[in-house]
Amino acid sequence: MQVDTHLQQRRKAQGGPQKESPASPGDAGQQFVLRVTYVLTAVELTCLFMQFSIMPYLAKDLGLDSVGFGYLQTLFGVLQLLGGPIFGRFADQWGARAALTLSFLAASGFYLLISFATNVPLLVVSRIPAMFMHVLPGAQMVITDMTSPADRPAALGKLGLCFGIGVILGSMLGGTLNTKFGIYSPAYVAFLANAICTLVSLTCIPANTKATSEAERAPSGTPPAASVFDLKEIARLLALPGVGSVFFIKILSGFPSGLFMIMFSIISMNFFELEAAQAGYLMSYSGVLQMVVQGLVVGQLTERYSEDTLLQASIFVFSSVGLAMALMTNVFHFCLIVPGLVFSMCIMNIVTDSMLTKSVPPSDTGAMLGICASVQPLTRTIGPTIGGLLYKRFGVAAFGHLQFAVNLLLFLYLYKKNVPQNVKKSPLSLLQG
Repeated sequence: MQVDTHLQQRRKAQGGPQKESPASPGDAGQQFVLRVTYVLTAVELTCLFMQFSIMPYLAKDLGLDSVGFGYLQTLFGVLQLLGGPIFGRFADQWGARAALTLSFLAASGFYLLISFATNVPLLVVSRIPAMFMHVLPGAQMVITDMTSPADRPAALGKLGLCFGIGVILGSMLGGTLNTKFGIYSPAYVAFLANAICTLVSLTCIPANTKATSEAERAPSGTPPAASVFDLKEIARLLALPGVGSVFFIKILSGFPSGLFMIMFSIISMNFFELEAAQAGYLMSYSGVLQMVVQGLVVGQLTERYSEDTLLQASIFVFSSVGLAMALMTNVFHFCLIVPGLVFSMCIMNIVTDSMLTKSVPPSDTGAMLGICASVQPLTRTIGPTIGGLLYKRFGVAAFGHLQFAVNLLLFLYLYKKNVPQNVKKSPLSLLQG
């Protein structure tokens, strides 16, 4: 599948090697834009987790039972699943700044509608703007456009710091504001924050983040850009050499752990027998680990090892964690497993995103990231049904067995096929050194 080989061939066909973008990696202006992007992402993720922390209580106050709340969450996932590829195509046609601004506008509408949701129908209507709430993919698009392929994994990894900040601050602020100022106060704060982020995005992010040389290299006979809603363009990207198999690995490898995380609130309550506050501490522990791995560890690893090696290593660790998960009996065991789970999830997401954006033309990186952004909503859409069935019939160990089996098969497949990259190192050497 050799992604690098296909990418080099595509670059030659397009007129030679890539030229450096107007803002080189060391350029102060580029660094400012990247820092602004990180800050905006951290703010929006904090707002998102504030909403997550109060939504079960708001739904209960409005008369929704657990089944109704599940339908509400499924609707959120379906809308994001549908909107992800469209959002990516929009970014490629109108630029990352327009896409990021659209995402903040959608988030502002989302939180504003929540603040007016005094009954169940209004709460359902408040989900609609979620279709275009893709701040994290929008930030990935800016970073992808403004960094070289070699620097991209480390730069994308720093978004993990933003995610960790969002998990910790959002959960804490959501509960505090709810207790002191009422259940709608987090929605008011989130609306104001996203309105400010919209203005900052418009004023601080360049209108065109892609390299000017990429635009100049477009052939004169190129047909006009397809519609944002053209599904054939999405299918074309998935059919490119090296894309379909990596995307398939991305979905399949993380699906078992995604099922476990969807069921985690029930598992923590019934299997671990934790109180709400204790479950919150466990989530904070996971958030801190994610900050460390994505903010500090990923950059070091990508400098020393190829993406192929890291991909195989993450799948190997995923499989090992699955086996340990099948054997765990208490929350202490889970705390020992979490570092490996976080490591494999972070490496898998960052490396596959980087590989996929390298394997498509620069003009299509936004669409590719939009497709990648649909993986998590897909899990959230079908996960509750499958996860609930597994938990009810086979218990917590079923998630571990599934994760072990799926990732072991993927590891053997990758080991045999040597997917992709030119530098071949054993993933076991990464774990040893």
